[in-house]
Amino acid sequence: MTQYSILNKQDVTRILIPYSIKNLTNIEKLSGGSENTNYLITANNCRYVLSLFENKSLDHVRVLTQLLSHLNENNFKTSQTISMTDEQTVTYWNKKPIIIKHFIEGEIMDNLPNHIIELVGKATGKLHQVPPPDYLSKTFDYGQENFKLVNQYAPKTTFEDWIQAVKRYIQPYLEMDLPKAFIHSDLFCSNIIISSDEKSVIIMDFEEAAYYYRIFDIGMAIIGLCSEGKILNKEKVKSFLIGYKKEIKLTPDEEKALQAFTVYAGASMTFWRHRNFNYVYPDIGLKNRFKTLQRLTDYAKAQSSLFFKC
Repeated sequence: MTQYSILNKQDVTRILIPYSIKNLTNIEKLSGGSENTNYLITANNCRYVLSLFENKSLDHVRVLTQLLSHLNENNFKTSQTISMTDEQTVTYWNKKPIIIKHFIEGEIMDNLPNHIIELVGKATGKLHQVPPPDYLSKTFDYGQENFKLVNQYAPKTTFEDWIQAVKRYIQPYLEMDLPKAFIHSDLFCSNIIISSDEKSVIIMDFEEAAYYYRIFDIGMAIIGLCSEGKILNKEKVKSFLIGYKKEIKLTPDEEKALQAFTVYAGASMTFWRHRNFNYVYPDIGLKNRFKTLQRLTDYAKAQSSLFFKC
């Protein structure tokens, strides 16, 4: 399994030297993050977030900091990184990349109410209007082109049969001429910060951002934000779509493809969990974690197309 790094106050003090951040008074490990170690740090009466990337390359993290700058420069509010005195944004600790970000005030909720989901829908629509930079990835690790890897680590299993059936189901929709955009591709509750008055939201953690089908991002949001146990909440789906359509009107083909891309998004995260916790970083305690998302994906596939209308 992933081995998360443990930093003490002395470690953090040394890490902060190139940033000219002094007078460290407190560090607190934050929960969440599937591949990162995050600490809330307080220094000079200001709060920051230190993110240490356990499995990402230096180049990947540098691109991430560029993306965050690009988003803020295009009036899309999200995390802001802090530069060191040499204007670089990425440093190292034990050969692992680190960035420092300004702390964003607000709350993370495990279960978002409908009015918050509508705000996230609107924010996602705004994101999809940000001009995609040339260096933005065109693929991601859990995209359908990587489903074939199941044949290498779990051949002739029921999971391989399942993931291949999903791929056949979504294939006709991948052949449509669907619009692409700057997408987040990981829209789960843990990546949404809600203001104290619940009137605004901030989408953060753009590590898996890509230039890809914008309908995939909507499908991911339905899986990540609108689920309740083994099912999807239709009213929450409707709330997200209402918010999104305040910014962008879906094309007729996107309307037709939404259910399939919700299935695709659910299957992609199911695949990610299955592969990571059973093969890449085997963890006996997490090996069956994929099954919740698998059931949710099957639920999305079983619904009438009217379920995805608003």
